[in-house]
Amino acid sequence: MTIRKIKELLDACYEAKRIRELLPPLPAGVMPSYIQYLDIIGTLEAQGEQVKISDISDVLHIPRPGVTRTVKEMEAKGYVRKLASREDGRITYISATEKGKQLSEKYDEQYFAELIPFLTGISDEDAEGTIRTIKTLYQVMYERRKQDDK
Repeated sequence: MTIRKIKELLDACYEAKRIRELLPPLPAGVMPSYIQYLDIIGTLEAQGEQVKISDISDVLHIPRPGVTRTVKEMEAKGYVRKLASREDGRITYISATEKGKQLSEKYDEQYFAELIPFLTGISDEDAEGTIRTIKTLYQVMYERRKQDDK
């Protein structure tokens, strides 16, 4: 890859960030991360998993303390509930409340379903290639940052 192509790729990532900013406005007090967390919870539960803070942290590649803080905010606002494990009281599971499911459905499923007809020109293969590229670039940049911080 050339220097020019790396710059174009990073510019495209900046545009991708700007695309996220064009999502519909959320209700007062709701952070975009809430929608993301609710989506992860729903996806993992659909796979038969009981969701823990560490699961969300692992999926998003972000530190557990930040996830814990956001989950506490979401719980205080009634979007998720915490349940202690019966087998091990140190383990806490997280699930979406009905209020959280409604929020997720409105600002995730319905909105994205409306986008489908406008994105027919992008094949699943092209989307998968873009996703792989961004994830690879993120991993490279993350590892380099860790190395530079030493």
